[in-house]
Amino acid sequence: MHPDNHLRLHRLRSTELQEQAQEFGLVPAPSRTGLRTRLGWALVDLGLRVLPSHPVGTSAAAGPA
Repeated sequence: MHPDNHLRLHRLRSTELQEQAQEFGLVPAPSRTGLRTRLGWALVDLGLRVLPSHPVGTSAAAGPA
């Protein structure tokens, strides 16, 4: 495939994905915060999604005696 064709297809698909993300509210509103701040909060959000919803007891983490 010619590089120009590949780039054109990439741009079309990128536009489609951005429109879909806006429809579902996945694109945050533009703000004046810096990239590091937005990235930091995105990592906090990801971490909260990954953590279990209930705390793990210390006795279970210690293992068998």
